[in-house]
Amino acid sequence: MRASVQTVAVPEPRTSTEELDGAPARGANDDLTAALQAARSGDEAGFVVLYRDFQPRLLRYATVLVGRDGAEDVTAEAWLHICRDLHRFTGDIDRFRGWTATIVHHRAMDVCRVHARRPTAPLAPDDEREERAGLSDTAASALDALSTDRALDLIATLPREQAQAVLLRAVVGLDSRAAAEVLGKRAGAVRVAAHRGLKRLAQQVHYHPEEGRWTLVRPPTTTQR
Repeated sequence: MRASVQTVAVPEPRTSTEELDGAPARGANDDLTAALQAARSGDEAGFVVLYRDFQPRLLRYATVLVGRDGAEDVTAEAWLHICRDLHRFTGDIDRFRGWTATIVHHRAMDVCRVHARRPTAPLAPDDEREERAGLSDTAASALDALSTDRALDLIATLPREQAQAVLLRAVVGLDSRAAAEVLGKRAGAVRVAAHRGLKRLAQQVHYHPEEGRWTLVRPPTTTQR
């Protein structure tokens, strides 16, 4: 039964690339938990459910780290790793979410090392005591409303540490502790990086209440690549 999971043909993601999803809905965790249990036992249908839910978010994470041209290869390699080791995985769906993100992160970092890519800007020297939650909420709402390409381009303008934190928290759906495990950092540091990143993003978007839409204040200019 296990071999059927390792050789399953990966389907197209169900989630449209036109929309940027936020963290997974809490009510969906029950279905994903059942799918995870089935997939670990070698059930193809369970694996397909997991892939369709996780792949769009993982692809967005990889896109900002290595660019659109390399993101598909990174996630494809990651899913081969996931298929190979799924029968040994232990934990709930949240732990699985962190595990898959870690695998994608490592694959992306391998690509960055091969191409000698490095972060191009340090964390902003903001005083975290002065940061206001309202700005972060504004940015998170805007990311949900903007098209995927625009949202990812916007995130890609952030310093690398902030971009990774925002992606793992707001796009992949990890909590601070799980995101910290992926990045090899303290949970508090990831929390601050995500907050600072969202604060920066909030300065680049504007809401038009009469039209009910978000627009960019200025076109994003990528600083990382």
